[in-house]
Amino acid sequence: MSAPGSADAPRSGAGRRPTVVAAGLLALGAAALWGSSRMTWVRAESSDGLGADRVTDLEGAKWAAATTPLALALLAAIAAAFAVRGRALRVVSIAVGAVAVAAAVPAVQLLVGGGDADTAARIAELPGRATVTAVTVSPLPAVLALLGACLAIAAAVALWRTPREQAGLSAKYDSPAARRDAAVRRAETDEPMTERTLWDAMDAGEDPTVDRDDEGNDDGDVSDSGTRR
Repeated sequence: MSAPGSADAPRSGAGRRPTVVAAGLLALGAAALWGSSRMTWVRAESSDGLGADRVTDLEGAKWAAATTPLALALLAAIAAAFAVRGRALRVVSIAVGAVAVAAAVPAVQLLVGGGDADTAARIAELPGRATVTAVTVSPLPAVLALLGACLAIAAAVALWRTPREQAGLSAKYDSPAARRDAAVRRAETDEPMTERTLWDAMDAGEDPTVDRDDEGNDDGDVSDSGTRR
């Protein structure tokens, strides 16, 4: 008999493919949001009537303060995507979708409505006597943030559509106790057995080569024979 799990290795790799794709999309989305947070979204020109006009560059981390934390949240979702399965993976996909929406909102507002002078003055923390005379919007960082949000949405869809039995890490990373419990559950529900599940069943003290109905019939025959004696 070959080593445990050797027959399941290609199948496990194919099963984890949706999660790997989602992880790649999350990484790209996080990188896009982080890069956008380091770029200048709005340039505000102000005057206080006392000296030369002042020019203030407002980066994404200031204009859309949640951009950096949202990028970190996408990175955390990568680890969660490999650590959980089933309903928990659905929760992760919903959370990723919420992060995508939160990242897209300020970018859309800036591209559609432009920069607001009062908002620029507040974020730039200008003195009360200063007045914003001009606001210049840089569309590229907002577009980059939208790209990151779209990548996060695609990752959320990939996670949501990942079949339950294909989610998470390969079964070879489960603890022996978890594999034994899974083997017992499969035996009780008559799920098809693979080479990995055969070994897990033997670890659980089950004989995977004996059908439960046959075992019951054998016990009945022994009991009947004993009664006839």
